[in-house]
Amino acid sequence: MREILPELDRWHARGDRIALARVVATRRSAPRPVGSKLIVSETGELAGSVSGGCVESEVVEAAREVLAGGAPQLLTFGISDDLALSVGLPCGGEIDVWIDEPDPKLLEELADIARSERRAVVFVDLEDGSQRLVPDGDDDVADELIRSGHSKVVELHGRRVFADVFGPPPRLFVYGAVDTADALCAAAKAIGWRTIVADARARFATRERLPSADEIIVAWPEEALAQVAPDHTTAILVLTHDDKFDLPLLTGALATEAYYIGALGSRRNQERRRERLLEAGVDETELERISGPAGLDIGAHTPAETAVSMLAEIMAVRAGRDGGRLRDSSGRIHAEVG
Repeated sequence: MREILPELDRWHARGDRIALARVVATRRSAPRPVGSKLIVSETGELAGSVSGGCVESEVVEAAREVLAGGAPQLLTFGISDDLALSVGLPCGGEIDVWIDEPDPKLLEELADIARSERRAVVFVDLEDGSQRLVPDGDDDVADELIRSGHSKVVELHGRRVFADVFGPPPRLFVYGAVDTADALCAAAKAIGWRTIVADARARFATRERLPSADEIIVAWPEEALAQVAPDHTTAILVLTHDDKFDLPLLTGALATEAYYIGALGSRRNQERRRERLLEAGVDETELERISGPAGLDIGAHTPAETAVSMLAEIMAVRAGRDGGRLRDSSGRIHAEVG
């Protein structure tokens, strides 16, 4: 949603009617994930994408039909091997696209949610086209979908409904303004995540040393955790190699819903840190949440390579994968992300 906000705001300001196309399901490889969007103005302008270009023209024609007074449409596109190759895919796939003209008030509410980085679900009935926006905290089903982070088709009250999940990007919180911290921020920002680096040492936590960080916090661990307030969309990495930072940060992190907690350091250092945490009263079962040494075994040496290794493990944990080689996997190659 964020990528189409500028055009959405501009078209709304001039009073244009707008058709919205959403990818509601994919099968085999697909150019764009479930939840991808394309908007079409009544003057023929486009923003966003549902297919990387290979079936976009057909979607635009269907959107124009809707704007001309036609009913909402659920279309299925088979992407041939030739077309798939033209958009960088090794094989063809199939996508389902829902096209309608949402109520302008709904679009405005969604734009406000995206701008303020709040969470919500829009339930779209794929039979009659009715839509319902449910903010975070207003409905148990919506809350469960929001926590999953994935848009998908569900069955509610015997009807097929597309649950379109909206929310801010995942967050990467790094404690320790070392050289690897900025490399991590650069890699995470490249995939659309929000990045935060904190350190109690003001001379390290500077914009000059951390140009890629979205936010820099100069604070001790407890205060930094309180400011960041890690939730279920937050990954935490500790890079400080110093007990006066590591122990309180890791202890505090374990009390949050962060889906990933990692710590840099050798295996010997990890074992020593583990003993210190146990002495501090941390339950042994809780320590299993800490990934240490953090990262996947890819032979990383430089700070940039180490950052790739760590971010790869974080992504695997977020997707519920083990991070092994794709050629050894029997499941779907890439997870769908809404």
